[in-house]
Amino acid sequence: MDSIRVGTLIGDKDFDLRLELLGGEAGLDRRVVSSRIQKPGLALSGFTEHIHKDRLQVFGNTELSYLATLKPDEQRDRLRSLFSLPISCLVVTKNLPVSEMMRREANDAKVPLLRSSHLSSTFIDNVERFLQEALMATSSVHGVLIDVIGVGVLILGKSGIGKSELALDLVTRGHRLVADDIVDLKKRQGGSVYGSGSEIIKHHMEIRGIGIINIKDLFGVSAVRDRKKVEMVVELAEWDDKVEYDRLGVEEQMYSILDIEVPLLIVPVRPGRNLTTIVEVAARNHLLKLQGHHSAREFQERLSRQIAQTTVTRGLGDEVE
Repeated sequence: MDSIRVGTLIGDKDFDLRLELLGGEAGLDRRVVSSRIQKPGLALSGFTEHIHKDRLQVFGNTELSYLATLKPDEQRDRLRSLFSLPISCLVVTKNLPVSEMMRREANDAKVPLLRSSHLSSTFIDNVERFLQEALMATSSVHGVLIDVIGVGVLILGKSGIGKSELALDLVTRGHRLVADDIVDLKKRQGGSVYGSGSEIIKHHMEIRGIGIINIKDLFGVSAVRDRKKVEMVVELAEWDDKVEYDRLGVEEQMYSILDIEVPLLIVPVRPGRNLTTIVEVAARNHLLKLQGHHSAREFQERLSRQIAQTTVTRGLGDEVE
């Protein structure tokens, strides 16, 4: 996401911002484009050259104390100069008192004026984490995300191939549903992608022949989770006798999600194949790989050593004869 509305800050419940709106309500649609915060101390003295566009500004005790030393006309001029800049909003911390003049200038300039009960340092830390999360790249895919023995498995495939039925079978085996039908994806710092379901359809699944079911109500809170890191992609594909499917698994395929490469497993679907067991084994095999054990490559290496040893032995036998 390139930017967020200032109004989004007020509705936060996860990062403990504790914000209240004091003025400039008409500007709540202003955008915040950076997770970096600025304290515009020098701007109050008239030096505004380094005020960054569309960035959240913070006033603490130092800024308000400086304003209090100015005459009313000077205060008005400095505030008017600050609010005329393309800033996203101004936040006063520590529940410090805000003058009617400041509220009025914020209203006239349509710049949101907010206040938090936190100390400046605490608020800046919280709001930077909030903005880092909110400004991360996002996307969505048609599929199912499920937590299989701790591995976030994103199941893809064309409509009607059996993604939801496979996920339901995994849930009955004790695994946890994250999202069905539409999976919202968000890129996070550290090169990882997390998936979740939308608030409207969260914890619900559509099963053809039954309809919409609520997994949380049917199987309990332990059968669902709100978000999970996507660590593996399983793509269901209709079986095609003309296609040569990978039978060794030596070379790993990758799937790109928001420019992050995730291991990809293409599973052909045909009657008689136990897809649930295949996905469970794939998740266990993924955990083994994370621990440094690649079964297919280890098998290939043993086979290559055996062939090489047999070739040498035969060569020596030929020489003796």
